[in-house]
Amino acid sequence: MRVWRLEPRARTPAILGPLVAALSLAAALVIGGVLMAIMDVNPFAAYYEILRGSLGSWYGFSETVVKAIPITLSALACVLPFRAAVWNIGVEGQLVMGALASVAFVRYCPESGSVAMIAGMSLASAAAGGIWSAIPGFLRGKWGVNEIISTLMLNYVALCLMDFLLYGAWKDPMSMGFPMTAPFPPSARLWAFGGTRLHGGLILALVLPVAAWFVLRRSKWGFEIKVIGENVRAARYAGIDVTKNIVMAMFVSGVIAGLCGMSEIAGLHGRLSRGFSVGYGFTGVIVAWMSGLNVLALPFTAFLMGMLLVGGETLQVVMSLPLSSVQVIQGLMLFCVLGGEVFRDYRLRGPRAAGSKEAE
Repeated sequence: MRVWRLEPRARTPAILGPLVAALSLAAALVIGGVLMAIMDVNPFAAYYEILRGSLGSWYGFSETVVKAIPITLSALACVLPFRAAVWNIGVEGQLVMGALASVAFVRYCPESGSVAMIAGMSLASAAAGGIWSAIPGFLRGKWGVNEIISTLMLNYVALCLMDFLLYGAWKDPMSMGFPMTAPFPPSARLWAFGGTRLHGGLILALVLPVAAWFVLRRSKWGFEIKVIGENVRAARYAGIDVTKNIVMAMFVSGVIAGLCGMSEIAGLHGRLSRGFSVGYGFTGVIVAWMSGLNVLALPFTAFLMGMLLVGGETLQVVMSLPLSSVQVIQGLMLFCVLGGEVFRDYRLRGPRAAGSKEAE
């Protein structure tokens, strides 16, 4: 009997990572095209409409960037704890808590100049998101509570709290019954660019990944996070405070997620309403893995995902395809990228005769 087997690579060539990622994305598009063909949809025409809708005009391009801003920040919030092998699936809830804290600051603090308002909203949202994320981080570091379950469940607590406030004390009496807060004053709005919906959150989406790269690559804390992620027992043996670093990684992750929530409502919507985040926290998980947990690659991968979201709206109008078809492509991208990592880290060997010396 002759068999194939996977062998760990002693050394991974530098070009292999980007090559495997590109081939994985291409495989996802091919599989998505096959599914479209099964539904009697021309895949070439569908992908053309995605490109035309997202990049074919200045409006489409700007809307793609608008979508990429929260995706980049959400993905960055995922990457930091992921590097420590802590799986924060609660970015969506932390994002919502950041938005709620921003609204609370606008409602209950006296109105002041734009700089003071934005600074206060930023601090409030960062603190709310950070604390909300640090809770499961402390439970994981102190008692080993599964952070996937705790962060996932806290998402629903945050969403229910938002609904409670939007349908209750914070509901705008002038909203004609719709669950939303009163509009923000001009001093609480992020500036816009060039008459488009592009807003100041773009600066956060460009600056924070660079800052995170510097911290992860050049700081002692970044090194400790790397060691914990690779071997937690070795980290403890080396004297690294694992609990402290896990809580800190989760807190910083929540800070970024909270700022993402603030930038969405202060820069784009101008008020808090249900559905202001269309699952950006969960999309960030996909983008984080598609980027190989590389913080500098996040804006580019998020832009690609933004193209899919904006182009998907075009597919709905032109080809009468449901938005779920784009979500299927997103899922295929994640699975193909995760599957591609196997061939990045392992070499396919064979066929060899089972039982031979070479196969032993």
